Amino acid sequence: MAGLALAITMLAASHSVGEEAGPYVVTGDGILQPLTGAKGEPARGAALITDRQRSLCTLCHSGPFPDPHLHGTLAPNFAGVGARLSEGQIRLRVVDMKRLVPNTIMPSYYRIADEEGQRVAAGWRGKPILSGTEIEDIVAYLATLKG
Repeated sequence: MAGLALAITMLAASHSVGEEAGPYVVTGDGILQPLTGAKGEPARGAALITDRQRSLCTLCHSGPFPDPHLHGTLAPNFAGVGARLSEGQIRLRVVDMKRLVPNTIMPSYYRIADEEGQRVAAGWRGKPILSGTEIEDIVAYLATLKG
């Protein structure tokens, strides 16, 4: 229970609503450099992955997380993703999966999408869904899932 409280505290500390998206460079099928210039924190990434109000990852993905009955089945299981993909490949998939699979239903969490005709709250217009720090935290956590 203490671990969960710590994870929630760390998640709250990392959450920055409407942060501007910074530049990034796609090389092949990945983004080789961290979006923030630093590696993320796996514990915060684990909390974000299972946060059904913030990242929504477990709506579609399953993995080695608590509450398996809440896991999605639409997308690949995260188990072993750190062995299958590099950090750069994971990063691009979270930043902008549409770059790799244009018709995916997975949202682009960092790339600013064309909002014309979309109903986007004023505070979020032109802003990414997740901050660069949050993306790096998710990348750091997913990279630990080797088996």
